[in-house]
Amino acid sequence: MKKRFYKITFLILSSGLSLTAQQFTQTVRGNITDKVSLYPLQNVTVVMDDSLATETDTLGNFSFPNIGIGQHNILIKYEGYKTYPLKNVTVNSGKELILNIGMDEDITELESVVIGEKLDKNKPLNSMSTVSTRVFSVEETQKYAAAVNDPARMSTAFAGVITTDDGNNGISIRGNSPTGILWRLEGVDVPNPNHFANVGTSGGGVSILSSQLLNNSDFSTGAFASEYGNALSGVFDLKLRKGNNQKREYTFRAGFLGLDAAIEGPFKKGYEGSYLVNYRYSTLGIISKIINLFDAVTLFQDLSYNVYLPTNKYGKFSLFGFNGLSSQTTEAKSDTSLWDIRFNRLNTEFNSNTFANGVSYSINTNKKLHLKTTVMLSRTLNAFNVDELNLQKTPNNVYNESYAQNKISSNTVINYKINARNNVRAGFIVNHFNFKFIQKQENDSTKKLEEALNHNGSANSLQLYGQWQNRLNEKTTFNTGLHSMLLLLNNTASLEPRASVKYELTPKNSLSFGYGLHSQIQNLAVYYTKSTEANGATSMPNKNLKLSKAHHFVVGYDKSIRPHLRLKLETYYQYLFNLPQGNIKSENFNMVNFQDGYITKALNSNGTGRNYGLELTVEHFMYKNFYLLSTASLYDSKYKGTDGQMHNTKYNGNFAFTLTTGKDFQLKNSKKNRQLGFNIKSYYSGGFRTTPIDLNQSIEKNETVYNNQQAFTLQNKDYFRTDLRISLKRNYRNATTTLALDIQNVTNNKNIGGQEFDEETKTIKTWYQSPLIPILSYKLEF
Repeated sequence: MKKRFYKITFLILSSGLSLTAQQFTQTVRGNITDKVSLYPLQNVTVVMDDSLATETDTLGNFSFPNIGIGQHNILIKYEGYKTYPLKNVTVNSGKELILNIGMDEDITELESVVIGEKLDKNKPLNSMSTVSTRVFSVEETQKYAAAVNDPARMSTAFAGVITTDDGNNGISIRGNSPTGILWRLEGVDVPNPNHFANVGTSGGGVSILSSQLLNNSDFSTGAFASEYGNALSGVFDLKLRKGNNQKREYTFRAGFLGLDAAIEGPFKKGYEGSYLVNYRYSTLGIISKIINLFDAVTLFQDLSYNVYLPTNKYGKFSLFGFNGLSSQTTEAKSDTSLWDIRFNRLNTEFNSNTFANGVSYSINTNKKLHLKTTVMLSRTLNAFNVDELNLQKTPNNVYNESYAQNKISSNTVINYKINARNNVRAGFIVNHFNFKFIQKQENDSTKKLEEALNHNGSANSLQLYGQWQNRLNEKTTFNTGLHSMLLLLNNTASLEPRASVKYELTPKNSLSFGYGLHSQIQNLAVYYTKSTEANGATSMPNKNLKLSKAHHFVVGYDKSIRPHLRLKLETYYQYLFNLPQGNIKSENFNMVNFQDGYITKALNSNGTGRNYGLELTVEHFMYKNFYLLSTASLYDSKYKGTDGQMHNTKYNGNFAFTLTTGKDFQLKNSKKNRQLGFNIKSYYSGGFRTTPIDLNQSIEKNETVYNNQQAFTLQNKDYFRTDLRISLKRNYRNATTTLALDIQNVTNNKNIGGQEFDEETKTIKTWYQSPLIPILSYKLEF
């Protein structure tokens, strides 16, 4: 243990020193399966850099020892399957490179496969996701400027994705509310995996899931495959990587956001099983005590893991999950002369805790059929308490909410490969909810707490789906299916057809079309809103709200300009209906504009809206240490208000342009031991819409009052932000270190966050989003 401690200390202290250049090596290995049935493929030929070759064993495993660090090309060939080339894979000395690859069976009637090097690096992992879906890699979450290893922040570089607030990682997809996003982990729906997440939102301040656990994953923005339900705008389908099953490895990271450590390795020699565990603790609370950077004391910590336990005959077991604790507290100013605004006399406490832990079992009954069942237990707890101090500094509770929800989920999926041309996938998802919701708020007139919500109980939902993929020929692929959802709370249901087709015009050009009907359950607290009548009787007016729904239509064109350069064009139309809206005509309230929280007012399901747009993506994949991703999005997002008129949604900025690029430089005379990286991300979009504030009414009521008859008729100025990342990676004999500086909003541009009524000055004031923020980090892998 002491030797390892001294080794770590030496590496940290010597990372900036110049040592004699050496050529270091590392092991490259992996596992190859059939992409549909997940059955391991034996005797697959794997060629490294046109000079080294090996074959897979009975379990589909291959290995290349002593590969020099740097970038390499790999070619995988197997009779009856499409050739699979991997370009520019990076080998570091700190950790073994482990690849898991699924191969597509070739449907051409040839005696042997034609060797080629065509590979769509943007092809989704889910073969049944044809349109509006792309794969994102762990390398992207680590390289993109100011992404801080967060999939949601990283996704804002993609077409149609817009950040909703610099302070968190909430995103709007194609003009939709951030609440319409589904998070999945290892094929099962999970709670929002972010720290500081408000009730009902899909984002938060910091991702709970560490990038140390994530594998390449899929991100969808429309017309989802049949297996995805309970979502209207987007899907993050996250995959976890397995730990190294032959060698124990470690990762330590220290940075502005905190400290985290990961350990992975085998249980015993010769066993295919492994473990991978990561723990992180925030140092923001300690920093805030030394330097007054924040208005609030901010704390968080998390633990995530993936344990893989295969058997020889009885299938494979996995234990996985994430667990996060986060809180923010503020204290009233001790000097009462500073109580010029109400906030300065408030004590607040916000807690957001999320737990999701699952066990899965999978088995190949034969070479054609794969079965997987997952059971997950999850819990979310959100609490917010506000005390207002009087002049004697005695606290008076003015707001209190607590939202606790436990969920047991069971997910079973069957993949059956009929033949090379046809395969089917079917499954069902059962969810059981237990919850307790409380919300109390001070009445401005009586100055007493009044209950808007107080309910505990349970609910159940059921989802069934089936999908069929037909590869008619080498040029044409059809995907068709159905998804159904039933909420037993009020017996509302949805039957959702899905279909897509992809046609290759030439080996470098393809057309695609997708359609899907999608639905989403409301936040459960909304169903239990209480309404008090004039006679004192109470009711729950939202108990029978319908599922929100949307028709998605997508047409796409994809062109490979050069082996590493790709152009993609997509146009889409979405019609949204059954949206919850208010009953008061003058308010023009609709959930399409809602970002988080839950509504404690009477609603109906008559709301409608529509989104349409055009997206262009030009992408240069990593080649010779350079990558570029440029996108342009033009869109329009509107909803019909309760006044019968069409209004802009809050997120209708109309356009967005992004440029994300980076270049790594090998330092001279270092034999690839040191690499300097520059990464930049620039984002320019139309401002969000806002509703005018009625100044006279605000002065009279001494609070912000909006003129909802002119809902979202104003637009904030255009949003502009540039992020920068500079990194220095260094390879040692058995370790890799990375020193990085991420600077968010490097130009310190003042982007508008919103407007509010100032109680002290009796004027309308504008508040702004995050200024320039530097984030320094240091990572050690060995």
